[in-house]
Amino acid sequence: MLELAILGLLKERAMHGYELRKQLSQKLGFFWTVSFGSLYPTLKKLERRGVVEKFFPPEQTTRRKQVYRITPAGEAEFLELLAEGAHSVWEEDKFPLRLAFFRYLGPETRVRLLERRKAYLEDKLDEGRRSLGWAHRGRADSYTLSLMRHGMETTQHDIAWLDKLLHAERAVLRDGPRASAPDPPERPAAEPDDRQPRTTDEVRST
Repeated sequence: MLELAILGLLKERAMHGYELRKQLSQKLGFFWTVSFGSLYPTLKKLERRGVVEKFFPPEQTTRRKQVYRITPAGEAEFLELLAEGAHSVWEEDKFPLRLAFFRYLGPETRVRLLERRKAYLEDKLDEGRRSLGWAHRGRADSYTLSLMRHGMETTQHDIAWLDKLLHAERAVLRDGPRASAPDPPERPAAEPDDRQPRTTDEVRST
């Protein structure tokens, strides 16, 4: 996934290693764990494959620093990685990173990938409901049940958020290829839960 992040940032503009590390933290660090120790080894690997290259910007006159930029081969690999449809794509730690670069995909591809993500979450929600039923029958403690309910509520909010994204993308497809993609809706915040965790005795009485 670090390769995708590097190629995506270099697609925006060329930058030197320190600046690339800074952008990884500022733009992607909020929702993705960045492995800075792997940054330079990964850059070298990408350079050997010919998908990134180093150069000296002509405007530099003193203390020249090598800058990384994406190559045409890197552009093609970036789009291939971004549109990848393997099931592992939809793991929790990978989807937000891909979504950060969705603007480089066409609306048809975005709809297809968002639908896959939604299907994955719907399966996860069904599994959560079954697990919650088993936990009730197994007399789980109140904190375990509260944690399971919280996970299900979060998944429900994510599904609602994806529905809004899909609605916006389908509007672009419906209005024709010249229609510009609208700004994606904000992810809905989960409503605060004022309920206090039930005690074990209360759980057993249900």
